Amino acid sequence: MKRESVWSLVKRSKYLFGRNTQQSLLFSTTHNTRKNLMEKHGNLTKDFEKKITRVLFCGPHFPASHQYTTEYLQNHSFIKVDVLPLEEVPKAISNYHVCIVKMMRLDSNIISRAVQMQLIMQYGVGLEGIDIDAATKHGIKVARIPSDVTGNAASCAEMAIYLMLGLLRKQNELQISIQQRKLGDPITDTLFGKTIFILGFGNIGMDLARRLKPFGVKVIATKRSWASYEQHTNELNDVDDLVDVKGSHEDIYDFARKADIVVCCLTLNNETAGIINNNFISSMKKGGLLVNVARGRLLDYEAVVKHLKTGHLGGLGTDVAWTEPFDPDDQILKFKNVIMTPHIAGVTEHSYRSMAKVVGDVVLQLHDGLPLTGIELVN
Repeated sequence: MKRESVWSLVKRSKYLFGRNTQQSLLFSTTHNTRKNLMEKHGNLTKDFEKKITRVLFCGPHFPASHQYTTEYLQNHSFIKVDVLPLEEVPKAISNYHVCIVKMMRLDSNIISRAVQMQLIMQYGVGLEGIDIDAATKHGIKVARIPSDVTGNAASCAEMAIYLMLGLLRKQNELQISIQQRKLGDPITDTLFGKTIFILGFGNIGMDLARRLKPFGVKVIATKRSWASYEQHTNELNDVDDLVDVKGSHEDIYDFARKADIVVCCLTLNNETAGIINNNFISSMKKGGLLVNVARGRLLDYEAVVKHLKTGHLGGLGTDVAWTEPFDPDDQILKFKNVIMTPHIAGVTEHSYRSMAKVVGDVVLQLHDGLPLTGIELVN
């Protein structure tokens, strides 16, 4: 069609419809197109117009943490959950509003890059990898998930019993007997009649004491301060029923001498790092067992190896290591009286589903500007 004929057609349309009619047609066409587009895209359009809250899980380990949280939030398209390799976190952290650290160490340098960050939290209780002072300086809240409400403490307590029984029943040697077609060998031992020293009587220690009661053991425990229980009569009565002898931090060597098994349930900090050292293990009974369901660095590696070699330490059962993931060829794993599990004490279906709900609910609260519940803020 020639340019002139098109122009003539346009002019004729003016006379046929008039200016107002043309505008009405144009508006109607645009309105209908927009309406159809809105109907076609539905929620996608609404999500686009709504702000996005971005959640970062650091590193691939403990995969159920991000899998379960993603499942819990799957119907909330305005929440985006990502998992990044540890080495990519520093350059990408500026894009996120919530960070779940897991095994990542967040120092002041990395935190200073988190320009949109509102909350840093652990999928559990351990915050030793976070520079809390730096987070506070940058106006970022730091939180843990209380272990007594999610089943995490109960899971860790059960793991401690598993490790105790594994050492007493000589789990590794049993497998050798099976391979060698032996029956009734080696001779093993029971929990019954033993004295158990719970070093650090927090939520895990409390749940452990409850579960040990039916085994017919004597429970002794230390805690820096028992005042928190004294404020609540019910809890104090519960503790008195569960713990045969209570002590403070100054009593740990004396309690180590009395115990058949020491279970470490302490929080890792500057004061407790390496607390189970050469002096502590030397104070233990010859042949005493050591179980750790807290943090690897609470134990002095060299001291543990030394006393395993001499036989003074009767066995080590630990769910945590000095460096993680731990070297499978490390010398400590060559001892037949050492049982190590891959940091899975709290990794159970019950506890991880519960913690996924806590994380998901907190993210939704943060998105909507509501008070944060279900977590323990530490700054």
